[in-house]
Amino acid sequence: MSPHRHSFDPAATGALQGLRVLDLSRLVAGNMLTKVLADHGAEVVKLEPPEGDTLRAWRIKGVSTTWKTLSRNKLSVCLALRDPAAIEVVKRMAAEASMLVESFRPGVLEAMGLAPEVLLAINPRLVIIRISGWGQDGPYRHKPGFGTLVEGYAGFAAVNGFADREPVLPPMYMADGYAGLYGAATAMIALRHAEATGQGQVIDLTLFDPIHVMMEPQHANWQLTGELKPRTGSRSTNAVPRNAYQTRDGGWVCLSASTQGMTEKLFRSIGRADLIDDPRFRTNADRVRHGEELDAIIAGYIAERSLAETLAHFDAAGVTIGPIMDAAMLAEDDYVAAREAVIEVPDEEMPGGWLPMHGMVPRLSATPGILARPAPRLGEHNEAVLGPLLGEAALARLRESGVVREG
Repeated sequence: MSPHRHSFDPAATGALQGLRVLDLSRLVAGNMLTKVLADHGAEVVKLEPPEGDTLRAWRIKGVSTTWKTLSRNKLSVCLALRDPAAIEVVKRMAAEASMLVESFRPGVLEAMGLAPEVLLAINPRLVIIRISGWGQDGPYRHKPGFGTLVEGYAGFAAVNGFADREPVLPPMYMADGYAGLYGAATAMIALRHAEATGQGQVIDLTLFDPIHVMMEPQHANWQLTGELKPRTGSRSTNAVPRNAYQTRDGGWVCLSASTQGMTEKLFRSIGRADLIDDPRFRTNADRVRHGEELDAIIAGYIAERSLAETLAHFDAAGVTIGPIMDAAMLAEDDYVAAREAVIEVPDEEMPGGWLPMHGMVPRLSATPGILARPAPRLGEHNEAVLGPLLGEAALARLRESGVVREG
């Protein structure tokens, strides 16, 4: 089944209609945060420098796929932000906004003349989300804050991979993604407070904190045992069996039997009910101690069958198993298509004129999210956003002086 195709509807509205968000951020975390808001109807205005958001330069075969997928439903205004006249435009926009998102290194916003106290004096209800690697204070506030450094520092890489190999960093934007999603929820908490009290505030959102939280309970476990969690590949240190196994035809499956009942069901399904009372595997604690032996038994059984046979067999037995999918498999998958986890939207830069991208996440029953417009061209909405705010004559002067740029 192919992904469902959707057209953009500029008249579409969502639950956050009327919420204006000024997005001065760059790269993934800020764009992920504002994408969630834009998908649900917020008017997200990307305030971009003449070179544009860095994501525009991340191209695959000449196409800015990351920009297109993270910046749908947004507007773009292009300003020469080093010019004092541009800063005055930002201030005027902030006076009418509900949120402002930025991801400069700590201190840069202040140097631009847009310190939080300046913005809050202009608009006391403003929610200001400041994204950085390490925070607005503390000993690392001035260090570069790319997600890779945070994924190493927060403890993730140390436990990811295999014991006899190097620590493994994630092959996607994990720290940035967590921060963006965490940030969207936090921004709505602050907005709720601002609407109830009239009081805006500053959110100090690091890339470090969200992924560090996801590593819990590493600190409590260390205190209790004095032992570091080892790298165990796809195995778990908490429950066995749990691993990735290869099938006869080169496919891969992931299997998890983390309850006693599921483990016993697994043993029966492979014709080894005797393992239920085997002293090595009788309890979860026994299985954790003898994980390699149990894995060898399960791996041997699966290796004799194809991917399709393996999935059908264990599904019929009610055992928790699933295929390990790649992008090519997901593109043809019935579940992904039926749930609209991937959709296609019109895009003239893509072969065939359609761009696959993620569907709406999260899914709400009454306000399911919108597809109002594709990711904008640089400065595409200068006229639409700045014209009503500044007036046509003032906008024309800023264009002539180079403060307002067209992409």
